[in-house]
Amino acid sequence: MNKYAIEQIVPHDHPMILVDELVSYSASSACCSVKIHPESNFYNSEKKSVPAYVGLEYLAQTIAAYANALNIDDGGEVALGFLVSARNYVANVSEFKLGTTLTTSVTKLFKEDNGLSVFDCTILHNDEVIVEAKINVYEPEDPSLYLTEQAEK
Repeated sequence: MNKYAIEQIVPHDHPMILVDELVSYSASSACCSVKIHPESNFYNSEKKSVPAYVGLEYLAQTIAAYANALNIDDGGEVALGFLVSARNYVANVSEFKLGTTLTTSVTKLFKEDNGLSVFDCTILHNDEVIVEAKINVYEPEDPSLYLTEQAEK
């Protein structure tokens, strides 16, 4: 496993990079870490937390980190992917509290030839699953063409 700064593998700019670090990855899975602090995007200073629904984006960015680390390992470049849907997003908490360190985990269940993939996803805190979801993503061969086509419509 190579070590990549998160800015190298998540195709966003700060402050929209929400995951802190790609902790590990393999051919079929990856884990990232997220520490909740007052500067976290979507942090509610009154509640001292981030809403649990933001976990969907934590998981999507973990998928991006996974896919792009593998792309770079294979001599490719960082590519865009698109979140298509999330099924069965179940959060056992309503918020991620200040000081919490989360582990986001994604495992690829399958990838079709057309670029559609399905991932089994979890968010853990202290080794306890607090969020579960199945996430569908689309990785077109040439995302710039897709974006150009969509912008013209």
